[in-house]
This record gives sequence, structure tokens and C-alpha cells, in this order.
Amino acid sequence: MKQTIEVAIIGAGRLGTALSLALSQQGYSIRTIVSRTPASAKRLARLFPAAMPLAFSQLKFLTVPDLLLITTPDDQISAVAEALESLDVPQGKQPVALHTSGALSSAAISDLSKHGWQVGSLHPLLSISDLGHKVNFDGAYWCIEGQPLAQRRAKALVRRLKGKSFSIGLEYKALYHAAAVMASGNVVSVFDVAIEMLTTCGLSKSESKQVLVPLLESTVQSLEDKATAAALTGPFARGDLETIKLHLEALGQVKDEEICELYRILGRRSLKLSASAGLNTATAKKIKRILE
Repeated sequence: MKQTIEVAIIGAGRLGTALSLALSQQGYSIRTIVSRTPASAKRLARLFPAAMPLAFSQLKFLTVPDLLLITTPDDQISAVAEALESLDVPQGKQPVALHTSGALSSAAISDLSKHGWQVGSLHPLLSISDLGHKVNFDGAYWCIEGQPLAQRRAKALVRRLKGKSFSIGLEYKALYHAAAVMASGNVVSVFDVAIEMLTTCGLSKSESKQVLVPLLESTVQSLEDKATAAALTGPFARGDLETIKLHLEALGQVKDEEICELYRILGRRSLKLSASAGLNTATAKKIKRILE
């Protein structure tokens, strides 16, 4: 019979809410919800019969759980850890504290290890844009690092949520998170630029999104099956110099230097990919010149 793990969650935002809902469905006992205000803590805690709501200012009343998840914004993590240092850890108990920052390593809460805690971090490579909605964590990858027991507890959590985990050195956490931003957040920004360009062509924003989403989905499908160079399509993959010239002329007429510069920057990266896939060297040099 599986042991029931008592969980406290500090931070009732998007990830804290999603995790508490998902973990409760997998047999974890949500015992405490801590949030910036009593109202937000109560709002989430009422979903779990055994959960006690606390405000950040009441952390001294927290009963030490088996597993504590700090899901606050990054700039609050150190203050939360400092407040937790005053808690008495019962003799013989080895509580685990995990924060969910993508950019910070377990070093952000390492002082807790001097007070009886095992510390680590876990971060889901998943986009969670809504508050209060159930999130399907099936198949998601999680980045995990920290002390041995913390890593074991984190990996067990990921398995319960039907996900997969991997580990990196704590010195690489910020670079890892920057990569995640490039693959998710920055893709949204580039998509927004494409919508803006199509609205200039006369489409509405909703129409622009409607026609672009299937294109993006087909690209994701190609990336699942192929290497990045093989998945690249369009004029840079073909070495179509004349089409690229037309694009730059059209972007010049839009009179938005930011969009034009973004096209040039991403174009240079696409050119590197196409060169690695065998694009003619002379053609690649010509394209590089007009991009510069």
C-alpha cells in the first residue's frame, strides 16, 4: 500500500493551483495552501477537505509536511525559505522542499538543509497560461536537481503525474530556462509578429490566428519526426534569394524596424541550418550579404 504523502504548497498561482489539483488526484494529501493573501489561500484550500489556508505572514504556523512545494515567483523564493528556517522539524522526519523555478537552482533554498530539510528544484517544461484550470501533465518533461532524497521525491512525483524527468547541473539552470523561453515564450512573440504582419495585409487578428495555427502545428509535427535542419522549410531552406529580397522589401514598407531586424536575425539562424543541410555555399553567401 502506497504511503500517503502530506503536501504543503506555497504559492496559489497558476502552477501551484495546477499542481495541487493534479497531485490530489494521484493520492497526495494537500494539507496546507499558503498564498500572499488569506483570501487567495482560502480560495484554493476549499477544494481540498483537509487543507489549511495560510497567508505568507502566517508561515510560522505551518506544520512541517513530507513534501513542500514553493511555487511562488522567483523573487519571493529566498524570502519564503528564510521564513521556513524558523520551523522545528520533528525528530526523525526528513521533509523535502522543492521550488519550481526554471531559472534558479536549489542553491536558492540551500540554507534549509541546515535546518533538517532536503532541498531541490523541479520545473515542468509545460506552458500553463490559465489560473484555476486542470492541467494535463501526462508526458511532460520535468527538470530536476538537488539533494539525493529531494531528487527521489521529485522523480516519484513526476512518475505519479505520468511525466518524464531529466537532470542537469545546478550551474546550468538559468541557461536551461533560457532555452525553454526560446522554445515557448519567444515562439509566442514571433507568432504575434506574424499576426501583426497579416493584419497589415487586411486580415483580422482572429482570422490571422486561425490561418497561422495549422502552419505552426505542422512545423511542430515536423520537429517531432526530424532534425531541425531537415524540418526547416521556406526560402532559407531552398536558398531562394529572390523571395528573401521580396520579403525584405515588403518589410521595409511596413516601416517597423523591429520586425525587419527580427526577420534578419532569425534568417541568419535559418541560413546556418540550411547550410548544414547542404545549401550551396555561393548561394548561402549571397543570402548572408543581403541579410547584413
